[in-house]
Amino acid sequence: MAKVLVVTSGKGGVGKTTSSAALGAALAQTGQNVVVVDFDVGLRNLDLIMGAERRVVFDLVNVVQGDAKLAQALIRDKRVETLSLLPASQTRDKDALTPEGVERVIDELRAKFDWIVCDSPAGIERGATLAMRHADMAVVVTNPEVSSVRDSDRIIGLLDSKTAKAEAGEKVEKHLLLTRYDAMRAARGEMLKVEDVLEILAIPLLGIIPDSEEVLRASNVGCPVTLHNPISAPARAYADAARRLMGEIIEVVTPIERKGLMSRLFGRKVA
Repeated sequence: MAKVLVVTSGKGGVGKTTSSAALGAALAQTGQNVVVVDFDVGLRNLDLIMGAERRVVFDLVNVVQGDAKLAQALIRDKRVETLSLLPASQTRDKDALTPEGVERVIDELRAKFDWIVCDSPAGIERGATLAMRHADMAVVVTNPEVSSVRDSDRIIGLLDSKTAKAEAGEKVEKHLLLTRYDAMRAARGEMLKVEDVLEILAIPLLGIIPDSEEVLRASNVGCPVTLHNPISAPARAYADAARRLMGEIIEVVTPIERKGLMSRLFGRKVA
């Protein structure tokens, strides 16, 4: 049965689009049939991170408004056969999306894919609520900073009240993805520790993505980090997170800063 996964955050710039691409690619690498949908109408960055910006002809708005068929807008990834992209429009605004149109597109995607990964715009306005509307699962992306965590708490409230599942008396399965984590800075009190974030948000921890230049390098060449450098620390963290989404039991470990040739290793377990 197809699963709709929304990747969301209250604050912009936390690595949400990067995470959508990395998780989508990691799921597809396991053989799952995956589509990543860009709901950030007006900005459209997901196609850049996935290296498909030159292949965009039709987009999500075209399909929602009936100007193009879904098959015309879907872009098959050249590196992973089971990975596709449905890009956003760069010339329209979020009002171009309608609840009825989005529901129809999601229903069509459910019939074609195992996973529908919805890259939500940041915030709590129309675009974000439409992106999460039909979600079965949610990945709440946050940085270990007070403002980011506070905004994520608001998003959790929306997931519990503004989704189709919530209105039916059911719950969206929520997971926390902590990005740009630096153990040394956390130890110095310059950012929140993992335990602090978990205490505030009180949702299960999906993974901890260490702060790494590898993520930026991958984005700059238009490739999800899980494909660009699979053995890097962030890629392995995203791959493990994807396996947890599929139901595998894998312990979450905190990146630890150590001196020497290997400066960042996975070490301390998180309860």
